[in-house]
Amino acid sequence: MKIGILTGGGDCPGLNAVIRGVVKTACVKYKWEVIGIESGFEGLILDGHVRELNPWRIRGILPAGGTILWSSNKGDPFNYSVEENGSIIKKDLSDKAMEKFKNIGLDALVVVGGDGTMAIANKFFKKGMPVVGVPKTIDNDLMATDFTFGFSTAVETATYALDKLHTTAASHKRVIVVEVMGRYVGWIALCSGIAGGADCILVPEIPFDIDKVCKHVMRRAKEGSAFSIIVVSEGAKQLGGHVTVKGVDKKSGVELLGGIGDRVGRMVAEKTGLDVRVTVLGHIQRGGGPISFDRILSTRFGVEAVELIKHGRYGHMVCLKGQEISAVTLDDAISKQKSVDPNGSLVRTAEAIGVCMGR
Repeated sequence: MKIGILTGGGDCPGLNAVIRGVVKTACVKYKWEVIGIESGFEGLILDGHVRELNPWRIRGILPAGGTILWSSNKGDPFNYSVEENGSIIKKDLSDKAMEKFKNIGLDALVVVGGDGTMAIANKFFKKGMPVVGVPKTIDNDLMATDFTFGFSTAVETATYALDKLHTTAASHKRVIVVEVMGRYVGWIALCSGIAGGADCILVPEIPFDIDKVCKHVMRRAKEGSAFSIIVVSEGAKQLGGHVTVKGVDKKSGVELLGGIGDRVGRMVAEKTGLDVRVTVLGHIQRGGGPISFDRILSTRFGVEAVELIKHGRYGHMVCLKGQEISAVTLDDAISKQKSVDPNGSLVRTAEAIGVCMGR
């Protein structure tokens, strides 16, 4: 057997651990060949962009952040951007990708990525490519798995930042607004906010009333807590409003979110008269090596992906259910997004300890 592996979408901690799990299982247990496809699905369209992987060549990558195969979230072969006569047009180059898959001599492909990457993998599976998926996203928004690797590390990074911001906020009696990632779901904001002792947490699933946020901050100030920490997801929106957009990606046409932290900061400053500062964590949440939980989960996912191939279970994605690694069809994997339940256990926990959720 000769199998390929690629990493698509945004980078996150644990990608290299998955690659290592796949390579070691395939090469050591089954004596297969493994080919790395570089730059996500673009590697199946562009010339070159392939390399042989074996246990010797992946030494030392377990604790490393990022991905040794590089990644891309702009290379959908079914809707690929091509420049013609000075204009960007979209073309379906999936047949070209299928041809390269065959020319490389691959028997199967492991695709590591989030919901967008899994959707592309599912299209290739239905086109005849033997594909298995591995769920990756720091947003933890895939319903089919209890956890995606990278999420726990992102929460740890955000929590560490909140710990540091607490001391400077308290020292200067300031309100500090911290914008974290979370385009459509608020898992990072909610979990890091609880772990980091935030006073207000604003998530996309609960449109916030800025007056209630300000009232909460002022009540804290009157009671002797001269500082407050407000954690806000980049996709959070005001009651009756819309997400805050800073621009549009010229190549993909996707809206680029950002600026909600500044917006919340300005409103709080205007309505309360307090000293407010804003910190945007941005891509620091994606960077660095994975914590132990994500290293273990990534390794387990990589091993199970190879086992799916061994048993011919193509068109499936590995997942975590409770304590066990299982698998679901790609159709089921991308059928529904896992959002924060506004009345769920975590939100109830936050509100029970006095956190304002903006409602």
